[in-house]
Amino acid sequence: MKLLPADGPLRGRVRVPGDKSVAHRALIFGALAEGITEISGLPAGADVASTERVLRALGVAVDRDGSRARVRGGRLDPPASPLDCGNSGTTARLLLGALAGHAAPGRTARLDGDASLRRRPMGRVTGPLARMGARFEGPAERLPLAVRGGPLRGVVHEVPVASAQVRGALLIAGLAAGGRTEVRQPRGCRDHTERLFRAMGVPVEARPLPGRPGWEAVAVAGPARLRGRPLAVPGDPSSAAFLLAAAALVPGSEVTVEGVSLNPTRTGFLAVLRAMGARVEARPGGEAAEPTGTVRVRPGRLRGVDIPPEAVPGLVDELPVLAVLAAVAEGPTRIRGAAELRVKESDRLAAVADLLGALGARVVERPDGLDIAGGARLRGAALRGHGDHRVVLSAAVAALAARGASRIDDAAPAAVSFPEFFAVLDRLRRGGKP
Repeated sequence: MKLLPADGPLRGRVRVPGDKSVAHRALIFGALAEGITEISGLPAGADVASTERVLRALGVAVDRDGSRARVRGGRLDPPASPLDCGNSGTTARLLLGALAGHAAPGRTARLDGDASLRRRPMGRVTGPLARMGARFEGPAERLPLAVRGGPLRGVVHEVPVASAQVRGALLIAGLAAGGRTEVRQPRGCRDHTERLFRAMGVPVEARPLPGRPGWEAVAVAGPARLRGRPLAVPGDPSSAAFLLAAAALVPGSEVTVEGVSLNPTRTGFLAVLRAMGARVEARPGGEAAEPTGTVRVRPGRLRGVDIPPEAVPGLVDELPVLAVLAAVAEGPTRIRGAAELRVKESDRLAAVADLLGALGARVVERPDGLDIAGGARLRGAALRGHGDHRVVLSAAVAALAARGASRIDDAAPAAVSFPEFFAVLDRLRRGGKP
């Protein structure tokens, strides 16, 4: 696919797809809840479709009409055939927690996924679940793997790497466990599981961990049952980040994203964008389970920044496009504590270094981050997306600032999170006109 430089400012007001992280959880929690859960704002991306497909295979009634769905809760009934999680790590990890405690007793669920998902680590979920009493057939480090439903007990878990997927899976299992399930980990990861639990009637305790600066403990008491209720999925701030980064990059631009999540665990990108010199305005617009609002970005004089390890959990999806801005900013940018990016849909540290290097930027790949020199004059190039939606979208943003056209080997992975991205970007090129 050909990627063209910007031929003028980007302007307009847009909406982005619903937040994947919230959508996965809303669907899964609706499947576990008493009664009916009505969900609005669901995105059309492939990852959320994987969660829907697996839930239906488990016997859950999911009736979808566009961006709305009606989910009837009940027991998960694993089929004999494998459950295909596609490319979605969130689907696989959260469902491991759900199936361990909520599947029909004695029934075995077999989870699988595409080649990319088969490479991603699952032991960080299956190990703690085994401590709760979950039973796995054979090795449980990577897909494909099998989990058998049965009784669980509450356990205190210490998770050294902040991960919303791991914490979410353990808390979901905790709903079915006898006693208290507590997850201790570094502060900063997304809190969508806890917010939706509270909205659906299950109390969640969250507190700083005494004697462990920068750590927190989150706990639920089981057994407990969620209650079905209407849930609204806000716009995805990780999808919005690519459009907002493009606005910060292209002179004269002004891009406004409406109805986007302003959850404090998801606004780290906006803080870094401000620190880099972009002009950022965020206006709250409402709050249900998740706070939402409007974000407007205009260019400023971009400068390099240090992104330390403690900031990474709130930026894990946005770091690739921040690296693009860093490549053209004045002065160096240093990213550390981001080794988690090596086990995403691709090795994102290597993929971003490859992308920026092809465009003419100076970048050094570190074991847990990147050193980006800044001040690059990007040039059009043949680019690789590495089968990763975040890398593909970052390449499209970078191409806006390049001299000459670029070409990417495969743009199809963009559909995982933002199927309409290229159409929305074209509309912003036309000043927001259809």
